[in-house]
Amino acid sequence: MSLAFRLALRDLRGGFRGLRLLALCLFLGVAAIAGVGSLSAAIVGELADRGSVILGGDLSVSLSQRQADPAERRAITRLGRVSESASMRAMAARIDGAEAVLAELKAVDDAYPLYGSLTVSPGAIAARPGPGRVLIAPALADRLRVRVGDLIRIGEASLIVAGLILDEPDKVGEGFTLGPTAMVDMAGLASTRLIQPGSLYNWRYRIALPPGTDVAATAERLRTAHPEAGWRIRDSSDGAPGVRRFVERIGQFLTLVGLTALLIAGIGVGNGVSAYLEGKRASIATLKTLGAPAPLIFRIYLIEIGLVAIGAVIAALLVGAFVPWLVGRIAAGALPVPPQIGVYPVPLLLAAAYGLLVALAFALLPLARARAVSAASLFRGAIEARTRPGLPVIAAVVGALLIAAILAVGSAREPLFAAGFLAAAGGLIALLAALGLGLRVLASRLPRPRQPLLRLALARLHAPATQIDRLVIALGLGLSLFATLAVIQTNLAGQIRNSVPARAPNFFLLDIPSAEIDRFRAIVAQTAPGATLVTVPSLRGPVVALNGRRVAEMRNIPEGAWILRGDRGLTFADSLPEGNRLTAGQWWPPGYAGPPLVSMDAEAGKLLGLKIGDSITVSALGVELPARIASFREINWDSLGFNFVLIFSPHAFDGAPFNFMATLSLPPAREAAVNRAVTGAFPSVSLIRVGDVIATVGGLLGQLASAVAAASSVAIAAGVAVLVGTIAAARRARVYDAVLLKLLGATRGQILLLQAIEYALLGLLVSLIALAVGAGAGWYVVTRVLQLEWAPDWGIVAMTLAGGALLTFTIGLLGSLPVLAARPARALREL
Repeated sequence: MSLAFRLALRDLRGGFRGLRLLALCLFLGVAAIAGVGSLSAAIVGELADRGSVILGGDLSVSLSQRQADPAERRAITRLGRVSESASMRAMAARIDGAEAVLAELKAVDDAYPLYGSLTVSPGAIAARPGPGRVLIAPALADRLRVRVGDLIRIGEASLIVAGLILDEPDKVGEGFTLGPTAMVDMAGLASTRLIQPGSLYNWRYRIALPPGTDVAATAERLRTAHPEAGWRIRDSSDGAPGVRRFVERIGQFLTLVGLTALLIAGIGVGNGVSAYLEGKRASIATLKTLGAPAPLIFRIYLIEIGLVAIGAVIAALLVGAFVPWLVGRIAAGALPVPPQIGVYPVPLLLAAAYGLLVALAFALLPLARARAVSAASLFRGAIEARTRPGLPVIAAVVGALLIAAILAVGSAREPLFAAGFLAAAGGLIALLAALGLGLRVLASRLPRPRQPLLRLALARLHAPATQIDRLVIALGLGLSLFATLAVIQTNLAGQIRNSVPARAPNFFLLDIPSAEIDRFRAIVAQTAPGATLVTVPSLRGPVVALNGRRVAEMRNIPEGAWILRGDRGLTFADSLPEGNRLTAGQWWPPGYAGPPLVSMDAEAGKLLGLKIGDSITVSALGVELPARIASFREINWDSLGFNFVLIFSPHAFDGAPFNFMATLSLPPAREAAVNRAVTGAFPSVSLIRVGDVIATVGGLLGQLASAVAAASSVAIAAGVAVLVGTIAAARRARVYDAVLLKLLGATRGQILLLQAIEYALLGLLVSLIALAVGAGAGWYVVTRVLQLEWAPDWGIVAMTLAGGALLTFTIGLLGSLPVLAARPARALREL
């Protein structure tokens, strides 16, 4: 090994120009994986370290539609310092009534915030909400066109805008909201008169525990002492669980996309190593002539490739470690929290392991061929036949790839998803390999065109030295990812732009007082004649028990069991709602007044293992209501109406105060009039403009698509690197062909045209394959996973693929220019 190491270093002193492609391919793949992993770890780390600030305390106790009773309050205040807050949706309006906007009304006490600090913009009248004062988010000020010092109306209260909120420390922990924040004190909340029996609001108690207190044990004791409270208790170890799960899932998905790109880069590694060793044939043959054994040859070049690979991986890790800082500087506003700046060894080590394993797997085959170069090749040149790798080499290649797959699955948050993704990627690579081989066979059997240049270009697609199968895999996989993304994104954009608004109502209306529902209907009918108004009774509450077993005591709750997390919308009905279909059981008879029954979403019931006759217990306004499951329903979520997972029998909530919800469909020209009429007559009613929600969702989907596109672009870059490597690896053979054509009278223009035809055919074929694969994968995701209509924008998809074909053509043509400069006399002497 010492001799091999000395010879390898001596050889590398002359430069490693031929191994630049290996370094570039590894750098792209490893940097992508390291960057995504570091960014995900930085965001999750910031969420964990700022858990108390994000949650608003060491513990958070949330109640729906009620405050804690005296016994519950004593149990809470006994634990430490307490801050109370309430939140609900409300309409914020200009004092002249010209504009009304949905806001997230938040009332806080004097102890708020227990952790962190509330920051307002310069020029504020006050730093905190107070009597007759409200702090609002800048977005709310912009939409209402108000400034500090102006009056706005919320409910029945007129409030002075005291300042604009710059930093709300617990904003992330409160989850997704439909409107910007308006913050008042508790007296301000009372003055709005929005808290009425049946109103939808949440009351939170944040607790700062004494230093050294076991937070998890304290939460468990509180939960156990009051099992009937129906409250939701969270601790600072996971202040924003929804955000954390989202970040981890996106990070996992993008890491897998990066690993797929690294596999593409592996083909470039193989091409780069092949080209490098092809240029070392004379050196290898000379060493063999001087008595060097084959194992020594193998070790020399393995050390060279390993040193270059390690250097490329180290450079990629440095870039990947730098990504959190870079993203924090240029895109912090798009993230839930700023990334925590630091070095995260786990994602970096995983990325390094992936890179080195892929480099080893794809370098072994050309190393095995180099080992078999004979001394006689000094005299036979390019006509020496290639040898096939032995079983140990193939076993080592498979083993390296298998270890990389095991690492990916073992380190994933969702191993089954990771295994499925890798299996799908492997299947796609196998499919592309089969298509590449099929194209090669097809090209060999097609009739020969009469035009000489076209005939030669077609022949190159199936010549012995062709690498069309590798190029189809490398370029096809990257383009297929982009085509799939284009198909899915244009489908979603089309649904959001056209189909969803066509089916959706104009408004969702919340907190309609049940005692005034008839007056509400009359005002809507008078303001917008012919409008379609659908009203349903509404309560909120969590699911607290299944078949008598407390949800708080359940462990290993299924990942998709969102019905058990937080409060659920509850309603009751005499008849089966439109857009629902029974899949099991029976609906209760008209006028049913017996023991409480419930009809449940079939998918949720299946996930939780429930059946007809089982019991489910919910907590409404602090009162627990057990009900027997009478039926399961299939819900048409595309209806965009009120779809309740749980619908109870008509008299299940007798005596409980409730409000109504409504959907309202009307001509867009009447929206402003209805907004003014409803908010003027019913200050407690919240109007959610569906168009605003659709725009918000569209923006979130656009950001997600941009992240996936950025990761997929690494696959495209890797494919381009493979194309460059293929051109470099085949340069010797192409120079040979060009010299022969020149000797036969071909001009440089004809040779260039020949190259142009070849790469145009290659770009066209790869784009057609990517179109077929992308359309198939996109159709499955859109129609089977998302269950949406199939309506992609084929123009955008075609432009995406045309860009890929043009890029392939341009790079191939530019890479062929040095071949034109080959002089026959010199080339014949060297070949």
